[in-house]
Amino acid sequence: MNSAGLCSASDSRLVVVDMQVRLLAAMPEAERDAAVKHTEILLQAAKALEIPVIYTEQYPKGLGPTTPVLLERMPAMARSFSKTGFSCCAAEGFWQALKAGNRRQVIIVGQEAHVCVLQTALELATRDYRVFVVEDGVCSRSIVHKRNALARMREAGVAVTNFESVVFEWLRDAAHPAFKRISELLR
Repeated sequence: MNSAGLCSASDSRLVVVDMQVRLLAAMPEAERDAAVKHTEILLQAAKALEIPVIYTEQYPKGLGPTTPVLLERMPAMARSFSKTGFSCCAAEGFWQALKAGNRRQVIIVGQEAHVCVLQTALELATRDYRVFVVEDGVCSRSIVHKRNALARMREAGVAVTNFESVVFEWLRDAAHPAFKRISELLR
């Protein structure tokens, strides 16, 4: 972890939790649309900056696949894991993929904030990862549940951030070669 507590492109890994078609349909429209849009931007930035991506699907047989708009943005090297446990850490092979490349920061987006995102973030934090949950990149069926989850994660030392902060922390400088291309995503 860097001393400033900022996200670092060279130390980050993006984890997209259960952004599946049927589960998204149960979310409040504004929350769902914001989470998908911001996840899409983070995926494009991660791809441009060569930040590894892992995505999970909770019981895909029942909840369907990851929404197509996000699958289209996944980097070619993104790793996918199906799971039935709520924490991503329960998915077979997830730990091995997370450890690959020795990156200690995990940026999390997905759903539901108070179930799979919460359990994943808290478990990763206990294993000495620096966890950042993107507040405007997560959703729950109930905004009350989302707020409670974000408060619990903050209390446990998880950094709660927003998608633009992550993008600009990954870039760090307007002189970055990818700045112009990535900043256009934010317009």
